[in-house]
Amino acid sequence: MVRETAASERDAVIQRLRDVGLRVTGPRLEVLQVLSDGSHLDVEAITAAARDRLGTLTSQAVYDMLRHFLDTGLVTKFERPGFPAVFEIAEKRHHHALCTGCGRVENVEYEDPVPPEKGLRGWRMNDTEIIMKGLCPDCRKA
Repeated sequence: MVRETAASERDAVIQRLRDVGLRVTGPRLEVLQVLSDGSHLDVEAITAAARDRLGTLTSQAVYDMLRHFLDTGLVTKFERPGFPAVFEIAEKRHHHALCTGCGRVENVEYEDPVPPEKGLRGWRMNDTEIIMKGLCPDCRKA
């Protein structure tokens, strides 16, 4: 059963690459599979995890892949002030909780607020993002 799940996850990653018109390569598959576990990972963590599976991979290659993945909508990037940006598979719209102590990021399902009408005359809003900031459970314990 575990082997079937891994094979179907790999097939899903292959299909995602094909759906956006990107060539399927071993490094691209590994980087997307690393991100598929649902974590928010920075480039160094992605590179290390994918390198463990492939044997060799440079950070520059990962940067290049992530740029292509961002351009095609496969992944999203979350900027963390004071910490490296993190990446995740682009899936259902959500918001984020950010630990100001360690930089940990968690997904938060939260209804998008309605932009205020006053004070934004002439603006046309096309996106809303909520970032909740505080201390994660681990930082609170420390």
